[in-house]
Amino acid sequence: MKRITIIAALMIAALQSFGAVRLPAVLSDGMVLQRNEPIKVWGWAGCNEKFDIFWNGKKVHVTASSDGTWEAVLPEMRAGGPYTMIIGDIELNDILVGDVFLCSGQSNMELPVRRVTDMFAEEISGYENNFIRHYAVPQTFDFNKERNDTPSASWKPCTQENVMEFSALAYFFAKELHRKTKVPVGLVNASWGGTPVEAWMSEDALKAFPKYINEKRLYEDEGYLQRIKQLEGENFHRWNTALDHGDPGLAGDIKWYSPDLDDNGWKTVEIFSKEWGNDGLNPVGGSHWLRKDIEIPAMMAGKEAIIRMGCIVDADSVYVNGHFVGNTTYQYPPRIYRIPAGVLKAGVNNVTVRVISNGGQPSFVPEKPYKIICGTEEISLEGTWKYKLGSPMPQAPSMMFFFYKPVCLYNAMISPLRNMKFQGVLWYQGESNVDRRNEYAALLGTMIRNWRETFKDNDLPIYIVELADFLHKEDKEGRKAWQQMRDEQAKVTDTVTGTELIKNKDLGEWNDIHPLDKKTLGKRVCKAALKDIKKQLKR
Repeated sequence: MKRITIIAALMIAALQSFGAVRLPAVLSDGMVLQRNEPIKVWGWAGCNEKFDIFWNGKKVHVTASSDGTWEAVLPEMRAGGPYTMIIGDIELNDILVGDVFLCSGQSNMELPVRRVTDMFAEEISGYENNFIRHYAVPQTFDFNKERNDTPSASWKPCTQENVMEFSALAYFFAKELHRKTKVPVGLVNASWGGTPVEAWMSEDALKAFPKYINEKRLYEDEGYLQRIKQLEGENFHRWNTALDHGDPGLAGDIKWYSPDLDDNGWKTVEIFSKEWGNDGLNPVGGSHWLRKDIEIPAMMAGKEAIIRMGCIVDADSVYVNGHFVGNTTYQYPPRIYRIPAGVLKAGVNNVTVRVISNGGQPSFVPEKPYKIICGTEEISLEGTWKYKLGSPMPQAPSMMFFFYKPVCLYNAMISPLRNMKFQGVLWYQGESNVDRRNEYAALLGTMIRNWRETFKDNDLPIYIVELADFLHKEDKEGRKAWQQMRDEQAKVTDTVTGTELIKNKDLGEWNDIHPLDKKTLGKRVCKAALKDIKKQLKR
């Protein structure tokens, strides 16, 4: 028995010693490598395993270390491609060499192309470019260690099949940059909506901010995190169950979204007013029902159409003539729902919206599109609606967003990229730090030094996008806070070399924290990046 155990152990050791070569997810087919810089490739293999790398007519011998890790540095190259690289028994195809940018921050960087089609649909639908590639770093977090790899992901070329999930800012930036340089552009998108700057910093970098290190320590126990998520799930399940069970609009033979419902006794309200959603003093959480009858001309009857319901605070379900056409679970995305063929009829049609408030004042965001669109015909949905409270509820349960916490995104989404070379960094973040703006310049300046150390590039250009204008002109205190945050961003670019503030205030929309005009912004970032590229090419 003892001999069998020893033989098994030797077999396992042998397999570990001669394991297959493995690569990190970002080194994969279709990748873009930074031109005019030594090319580092890295990964894992068996203990002390030997293999060869073939690249651009050259062969490099590699021996893995005793722990199975390995890395190799290949000669720098001028822009071009596609190329093939062979690493051990792995063949990587369709590789380009050009300018690679790290695109990071919160939701305005993450915001995908599909969210800006209201403004740029025709331009987006008519453009493909295989020399622009986008790599979305999978969204994940880690409080305990700096990871060496990310979950599986792939490089996507700019095609109609892929483009809707590209970062909109990165897309317009790359499109303009390629037009100017004719050089391949790689976009590595490591962003996550709502995240504060300290989530993107290493633990070492935060030593000057011990509060954040102590906050991070609260979440190092994975079992603790799982228990919180389990309890959150139970809390939300119970809240939503009580909401639905207590909603008379979902009970009875005739639901409140039915076109046959008699709503003559309902209150008539203006859609954008505060005549509804409160008890006259305080907001009322829970479900709120609004109905509107509209006249549909015969030319639209039976045809497929689109209903636009602007943006709604907080969540919604929309029905047309009793047919469910779509829902959204949080306030920011535009409500664009398809009305299937056969639902609309000539004459009177009914639109019903069930709005869910988490506890604040429910509302329809003004100056957004509210209409039914069928071909060239449009029917406005603004004006008066019938309103009735459904199921009043206490405040919805709070949710713990672990990925908002310090260090965890650096560990899981930045550290795995540390061997890459970048031409520059696009940074669009700050909305989540406005309430702590007095410390932002110090934090961001520290993060920049942290990243330059991580990527071993003390001159790495950083393009900091100024926060766009936001909030109603009557919200003087809120607007003042946002301007002070912009001033903090400017302090960084005034004091940290190799950084540039990209003007963006003028592109804002008072009623949307995610302004649509990412094209103008992309061109502005491109202009700044071109200056640095030209300087480097002259060296």
